[in-house]
Amino acid sequence: MDMGRERLTLGLLLRLGILLTAVCVCVHVYLETGWQVSPAPLTSGRPSQSNQNRGQQSRIKRVPAEAEEQDKSIKRRISYVRTVKKDNIANKRNEVSEDPSPPCCPPLHPHKKTPRWHIALEPWASESQSLEEEAKRFLSYITTPQVSCASLPGEEAAQEGSTSDWAVCLDPKYSLIHRIKSKHCRMYSFGLGVDDRSLERSLASSGCEVHCFDPSLKQPHLQQAEMWLHRLSVDWRDPNPAIVAQRQYANTKKLATILNDFGHREVDVLKADMESAEWKILENLILEGVLDSVGQLLLEVHLHWAGFEVGGDDPSVVRYWFSLLKELEHANFHLFHVHSDPAKPHLFLHKNVLNASSAYTLSWVNTQWTPLVMPDRNQN
Repeated sequence: MDMGRERLTLGLLLRLGILLTAVCVCVHVYLETGWQVSPAPLTSGRPSQSNQNRGQQSRIKRVPAEAEEQDKSIKRRISYVRTVKKDNIANKRNEVSEDPSPPCCPPLHPHKKTPRWHIALEPWASESQSLEEEAKRFLSYITTPQVSCASLPGEEAAQEGSTSDWAVCLDPKYSLIHRIKSKHCRMYSFGLGVDDRSLERSLASSGCEVHCFDPSLKQPHLQQAEMWLHRLSVDWRDPNPAIVAQRQYANTKKLATILNDFGHREVDVLKADMESAEWKILENLILEGVLDSVGQLLLEVHLHWAGFEVGGDDPSVVRYWFSLLKELEHANFHLFHVHSDPAKPHLFLHKNVLNASSAYTLSWVNTQWTPLVMPDRNQN
């Protein structure tokens, strides 16, 4: 009985020993196999320092020193080009933010300015803010020429017309006489039922392109002799689109709109007799910066009342008139000719103030005006 138990115990121990031996052998084999296979992915993904040193030594032996220097130079050049490209992009962005116009091409409307909402009123002529003081300053200003325009031999007719009411400046230090000789002069003449067009005819015969605007004409456009006649007039605002649709045409427009419709960028002479609408029209020309397109401005002003849509008491009205004319001076327009018709009544805002006439014809020249340079029409 005891002998049988001993044999059974020895058998179990023997089997357990064999099992443990087999497990040890498997673990050993697994460990040996793992250490042999694992170095391969480790070497390809992240080499050890010793492998790096061995790789560098072998490459140094294979690649000559000159080739290594050339490789480094190429790397430096590539890095430099990338840096310059980024700098250029940044510079271009800065240039665009500072000046949106392309450097190679001039802007389409170099004269165009940001529209203003109101004119700057000049200080009162005196602390009393009286009509007499305002009228004295205003009348002194419009009756004192600021520049002289010499009359050229043989050009007196073009300078004065058949009468002395309207005058253009033909002094050679300004551009009009040169534009006339090169046949590139353009004149706009606005009026209501104007009978005297002697100045227009004189300039047209001299080679100027003359456009006369009169809303009382029966035909929209008509060529008469050497002038163009248009059933249109200038205003300080464009017409209501609904009214235009009903009438099929508009007989009044702003000067900027007329220039755009006719495809004109500049006018050498702008003449206007607008029967008391001149103050608001002049204000519009100033606020929209259209005066930059005008070489000379010939204007009849009416002083017997404030004018269309001009409000305020009498001293404020005269201050407003004076401020408009000072805006002309700020825009480089200088008075060179003044004429008052002695047959007109002496009324100044319905009063007899300083024996002033009710109407004056004033002529200004833009002393800084530089029109576009165009080839001579006579050239082929």
